[in-house]
Amino acid sequence: MRHLIRDTALTTALATGLALVGVAATPAQAEPTGLYPPSALVLAVAKGESATAAQIDRAVTLSCAPTPGGTHPAAGPACEELSAVDGDFGQLTRLDNTTPCTHIWDPVTVTGEGVWQGKRVAWSATYGNTCEMNVGMSRSTVFAF
Repeated sequence: MRHLIRDTALTTALATGLALVGVAATPAQAEPTGLYPPSALVLAVAKGESATAAQIDRAVTLSCAPTPGGTHPAAGPACEELSAVDGDFGQLTRLDNTTPCTHIWDPVTVTGEGVWQGKRVAWSATYGNTCEMNVGMSRSTVFAF
C-alpha cells in the first residue's frame, strides 16, 4: 500500500509538472502540434535506493521547446546541456574516483521523466550518498536545483 501511494504521488507530480509546462501527460496527446516537438520534464532528487521507493526531497519542471522555461533555476543552460547529449541523461554523469567521499551508505536517487523532443523518457540513477551524487553531476546544471 505504501508503494502504491508513493507511485500515485509520483505519477500525480509528473502529470501536474507536465501540465504546468503545457504538455499533456497522456501519450495520445503528447504528439507535436506545432513547429517544435514538446520537451517537458520533471526532474527530482530523492532519498532512497530506487525511483519507486525513494522519498522525493526536491523536484522541478523543465521545458525546453520552443523556449527554455519551467521552475528549474537555470532552464537555459540545462536545456542546452540536454540538447548537446540528445536528451541522454546518462551522458551528463561521470565516474570520478579522485574526489574523496565518505563510504556511508545514504542513497540518493535522481530521476528525469517526461517528454524529450516528442518522445517519452524515464531515467534514474542512484548514488551511494549526496557527495557521490554531487561529484557525478558536477559538470551538469540539469540537476543543480
